[in-house]
Amino acid sequence: MAGTDDTVADDDALYVLTAVLLTPARFPGVLGDDYVAACSVLGLEPYAEGYGLVLGQDGDGARWTVVVDDVSLVAVAIASWDCGMEYDLSPDGGSVVSALPGWPLSLAVAAPGVPAPHDPSPEPGAGGPAPLTPPDPALWGPAQRRLGADEVASQWATWRGQIAESEFAQGPAPVSGAPTSSPDPDTSPDQERSAGMLPVESPGRDKRRTSGPHPGVRRALAEARAYVTEPPPPGRVRSAFAPGGARTLRADGPGWSLVARTDDIAFVLLDEEPGEVLPVGRGPELPGLLRSLDELAVRPLS
Repeated sequence: MAGTDDTVADDDALYVLTAVLLTPARFPGVLGDDYVAACSVLGLEPYAEGYGLVLGQDGDGARWTVVVDDVSLVAVAIASWDCGMEYDLSPDGGSVVSALPGWPLSLAVAAPGVPAPHDPSPEPGAGGPAPLTPPDPALWGPAQRRLGADEVASQWATWRGQIAESEFAQGPAPVSGAPTSSPDPDTSPDQERSAGMLPVESPGRDKRRTSGPHPGVRRALAEARAYVTEPPPPGRVRSAFAPGGARTLRADGPGWSLVARTDDIAFVLLDEEPGEVLPVGRGPELPGLLRSLDELAVRPLS
């Protein structure tokens, strides 16, 4: 596609590498807990129609993120690429909202025949936003936590397959964040876990013995439950297609992210637990919570 902003040379070209949607129902989690926050990071108004983000390089190899308001065009391109089809994404110049230096996401590809990806050099004396940068994978914080939750959602079958059914509650012990009774002193930690009184460790983590569900998981589920009575900003709870008539839910809040299937379990990621994915068994309360969240969630139009 041709250069789309005065910041990108008029006689140059932007080599498109990928694109993502920025809508209330679908946006890169690294940008914020909800659609309004994500738009704020990019200096955009949170219009209900949303935007498309086109990531590419100019002729000098510089990274650019071009924001367009032609959401349908970007959606068609993404759908085509997901199906393994070629699609020449070339937004009309009139649909360009802004061109931002850098990329908000890490890309493993680069345009052929141009220098390696790098941030564009600022023009002398010119102001403007700092280049967008992806979160540092060596660190752990809100952006990495949301990125991890997005990954769990996209690879649900892989993560779910690592959790045995016997690890979850089958009895009356609540596992959706409500307080549990004190454990029987004669009950072993393994028995507690199978009764739903302990969160299951994510694969490869050190075994930790606690007397109940992780307090951060309790807090996350309690705050998610509060969304039912006090709806959060658009995009804080999102619902997407899942096989078998179910829905995949993504919800975020201060310090936590939740991924769930309405017909199955949930996973919680916490700022205070770097790199950990904490499964939550279905139990007696989680199904109702997930149904309620799905009812208020934002859904893609197609």
